[in-house]
Amino acid sequence: MGYHEYIAVEGVIGVGKTTLARMLADALSSELLLEVFEENPFLSDFYADRDRYAFQTQIFFLISRYHQQNRVIPQTLSQSRLISDYFFDKDRLFAHLNLANDELEMYDRVQAILGEQLPVPDLVVFLRADTDVLMQRIAYRDRAYERGMDRAYIDALRIAYDAFFLDYNQAPVLTIDTNDIDFVRSTRDRDHIIGLVRTALEHGPVQQALPDLNDKAPASGMRILQGRRRLGDFQRFHRALDREKGFDDDLALNLAGLTEEVGEVGRELKLTWRDARKWREQTGNQPEALERALAGRRSLLAEEMADVLAYLLKIANYAGIDLEAAYVDKMGRNWRRNWQTLPEEKA
Repeated sequence: MGYHEYIAVEGVIGVGKTTLARMLADALSSELLLEVFEENPFLSDFYADRDRYAFQTQIFFLISRYHQQNRVIPQTLSQSRLISDYFFDKDRLFAHLNLANDELEMYDRVQAILGEQLPVPDLVVFLRADTDVLMQRIAYRDRAYERGMDRAYIDALRIAYDAFFLDYNQAPVLTIDTNDIDFVRSTRDRDHIIGLVRTALEHGPVQQALPDLNDKAPASGMRILQGRRRLGDFQRFHRALDREKGFDDDLALNLAGLTEEVGEVGRELKLTWRDARKWREQTGNQPEALERALAGRRSLLAEEMADVLAYLLKIANYAGIDLEAAYVDKMGRNWRRNWQTLPEEKA
């Protein structure tokens, strides 16, 4: 029996989880597991009165999701790859948003017992979108029980999802910002996302850790940097480093620090250019001259570039920006841009 992957698509209500899961299942020749949320008898009442019906709704979802996943996932993975439009851990995210006190404590105990018995995804595809975009999509699909959807609830849920996946480390996560992506109507956008998922499955959606950084990390930060990590994990590391070292979070001060480090990179590049010119005069070979010059300054240049990255990560933290998601979103828009007709635009 071969190994088959389990991929879960996640995100806030209305972001397009089920639609993308269906597309991925078709494109990747996989079995499909969809959440059966319509069977929850408390759901309509919950949207009308969240405080009154939160516990009943959450417990029903918890047990229903457990039974569905426990029955379907192991059996399917023995024969085929599986795509799902949810994963079990999402239940806890909703519970912590909607429950409190004794109800939350009881829920956590039951969820922990059930969760230990279920497989963890090989890849989680996290779809993000702004609250206004989510509300537009919810209105467009026009489900009866969602017509009175509270915008504040969707906004709180969006914030909770972002926070959850910023610290989630149980499985690799591929984050895709869908604000400017229409994978329903645009074949190009659809192919782009499917390509991202294929690449993540083949090579992983994460960066490799920097081995020499672990030795310099504070005790609580070392755990964050072990193994293969995403850019978001480096942001978490800097939050831990700030706490342990008491670094100043003043934006202007850190901008000055970033500017200084960029200047240091510029200085090293200038010296590299100077050395390369000397080598070129001796050898007459430009590529060889440049490589010799870089060989003498590569370690210093790398150190200064690392300082630049550190300040960017710190400033992103202080500004509340998920730098990886912002980068993926911007590069996605660059990918779809017609560069031939817009030569004057910058990246």
